[in-house]
Amino acid sequence: MITTVALLIAAHFIADFLLQPDWLAKRKRNLPWMALHGVIHALAAYLVRQSWSYWQLPLAIFLVHVLIDAVKGRCRDTAIAFAVDQAARVAALGGVVWALEKYQGLPAFAGTGYPLIIAVGGVVATVQGAGFFVGKFTQRLVDENQLELGGLNGGGAWIGRLERALIFLFILIDHPAGIGFLVAAKSILRFEEAKNQKLAEYVLIGTLLSFSLAIALAEATKWAMTLRAP
Repeated sequence: MITTVALLIAAHFIADFLLQPDWLAKRKRNLPWMALHGVIHALAAYLVRQSWSYWQLPLAIFLVHVLIDAVKGRCRDTAIAFAVDQAARVAALGGVVWALEKYQGLPAFAGTGYPLIIAVGGVVATVQGAGFFVGKFTQRLVDENQLELGGLNGGGAWIGRLERALIFLFILIDHPAGIGFLVAAKSILRFEEAKNQKLAEYVLIGTLLSFSLAIALAEATKWAMTLRAP
């Protein structure tokens, strides 16, 4: 059961963050686009599970995601709402697997590529998914404190993605000491900004949040990759 849940979580991250372009995310409050997003999630789950004759699982995934999207459409787009939404989807995936296993006899995973699927899902969640949360969280700080960030358009987001990707790699190859290098390099490059207290605190909060999420997600991915023997 736990390997199936891990696979479905990986599929969810791939569908939600990699296969959901901005134009679809902006239109999801309309039923046809909401249904399309649900179909993408169902197909991702179907492909990673590799149980080609078992249609009940992708159907359940489709219904769950459409239902959650319908509820989410009534909520404000905040960091807390984003976190609750993701937690609800992960919990729902666990509930779907439990129910199907108990009442439908969900077949055990017999496909191939389990570690690769988990790794792809993990890196997408770390680089893209965590970035959405950090962006929503720090945007509130910008708005409340009327900060003028300057710099390249989207530069901060790309820096965050790259640093989380490097953290993911360092942890996956068992070289977490490399994270210290990132911290030192970023501290040097942001030295001038440290003279402005508000801006320095904004950068520090964003960096610590980004690093913490990257480490947690990378460690969770590494653990999930060991759940099924090669």
